[in-house]
Amino acid sequence: MNGQAAQRDGRSPAEDSAPVVSVRAAGEADVEAAAVLFRGYLDFYEVDVEDPDAPRAFLAERIAKDESLVLLADVPEAGTVGFAQVYRGFSSLSLRTAWVLNDLYVAPAGRRTGAGRALLREVLRRAREAGVSGVQLETAYDNSVAQGLYEAEGFVREEFHVYFHDLG
Repeated sequence: MNGQAAQRDGRSPAEDSAPVVSVRAAGEADVEAAAVLFRGYLDFYEVDVEDPDAPRAFLAERIAKDESLVLLADVPEAGTVGFAQVYRGFSSLSLRTAWVLNDLYVAPAGRRTGAGRALLREVLRRAREAGVSGVQLETAYDNSVAQGLYEAEGFVREEFHVYFHDLG
């Protein structure tokens, strides 16, 4: 999972003037960069984290144990501006492996560069390559920018109701 890069493909004419985004799998050497973005993601969703090192430790453990796929988006002259985290799971209805795109975040400095789209496309490319049944994600009801991106990339809003019981 170290440093494999993929260039953004399928660029539209409007994207031709945008910087080229490279996406790579994060390895243990990337934990600090990923943790900065993860903290930004948690702030975006207004998650109160008591221990400031907890996001870094959480990502480090996921990467070290290969429990998730963490992708990083790099933009020339802006650096590492986005991340995605995917958990591997199973779909009982398809009797196959399925992925959950649990986290996708682009820092304000990287927005409108195509970094979010590049991360999403790389997740889907890797999912196809791995032969999974599909990729599931959730976003906030009021996050219309993200919803527009997901729908433009082929995600379909399902009519299921999502329930959650907080244990803690």
